[in-house]
Amino acid sequence: MRLHDLAHARTGDKGDTSNISVIAYRPDDWPLLERALTPEVVAAQLGLGQDGGVERFALPQLHALNFVILGALAGGVTRSLALDAHGKCLASVLLQLDMDDMARD
Repeated sequence: MRLHDLAHARTGDKGDTSNISVIAYRPDDWPLLERALTPEVVAAQLGLGQDGGVERFALPQLHALNFVILGALAGGVTRSLALDAHGKCLASVLLQLDMDDMARD
């Protein structure tokens, strides 16, 4: 089971910061998302290392988590030489997260 089986994502970019909101399809999956999607797990999935600069904000009434990823855009979308390493691409990588082990914890 991948994260995209449980949730969808919305993104935004501002300067050098990317914002990814992960929203559960079903309210019943919210506790698993809240427990499993830590800033450390998100940073590791996105290849940002231990200190990836990821902040997490919970929105329980929406069954959503909002992740603010500082320094993710190599200077900003308009300054980056990266090919499409912006919010939508990062969200796609995050939604590929394998949730099987996390669901058992």
